Amino acid sequence: MTRYAILSDIHGNLPALEAVVADAEARGCDAFVNLGDTLSGPLWPSETADYLMARDWPTIAGNHERQVLTHPIDRMNDSDLFTRKRLSVAQMAWIGNQPATMELTPDLFLCHGIPRSDLIHFLYSVDMSGLHDASEAEIAERAGDRRERLILCGHSHIPGERRLADGRRVVNPGSVGLQAFQDDHPLPYTVSIGDPKARYAIVEGENVTFRQVDYDHKTAAAKAEREGRMDWGIGLRLGKMEPTR
Repeated sequence: MTRYAILSDIHGNLPALEAVVADAEARGCDAFVNLGDTLSGPLWPSETADYLMARDWPTIAGNHERQVLTHPIDRMNDSDLFTRKRLSVAQMAWIGNQPATMELTPDLFLCHGIPRSDLIHFLYSVDMSGLHDASEAEIAERAGDRRERLILCGHSHIPGERRLADGRRVVNPGSVGLQAFQDDHPLPYTVSIGDPKARYAIVEGENVTFRQVDYDHKTAAAKAEREGRMDWGIGLRLGKMEPTR
């Protein structure tokens, strides 16, 4: 039986990625899956792309891949612009060939946000109060008619799983590369995991194990700060941020 290491939201954090891969290999993982938002951020996008291109894992695009590929330079946010300026033609082609979703096996479906959108959280909803747990009805509506028993998603950076009444499970492995951030889509909200450890999940048959891995997060934080991104520096160093309100 295949033992999958499920990674998401690496965001160019190569030291975190290397630590996760070493941990997964030490635990007997024989396949790796990447759920997107792989490069964007003020860290090591080009180096991370080279690392992953050499490994050729099943990989889907997140919203940041789409934005780097399609947004005009003058409309890109700072993280995407930093990334776009550092990617080679071959690296751009690599992310351009990544699908938005993937039917990995008859029982495993991959998406970044939800099957129809890379910007909607699967297990959470956003309203005027911020980010909160989605209802079972919301999760079922987002899953739609996907029949796979296990749906893997990213985007929120928050590890967790929910089981629907029909037995389907939705699993988010958490983020490899960034444990705290602030966003304003569709409304302002904050994600604060609470510590800087890298996250991923191991899937083997029906079993899902969530992993937390130490890495040199201070080096990653210092890199972000050198690039003028104090917000990322805080998130990487502490794994938490002040609320938006």
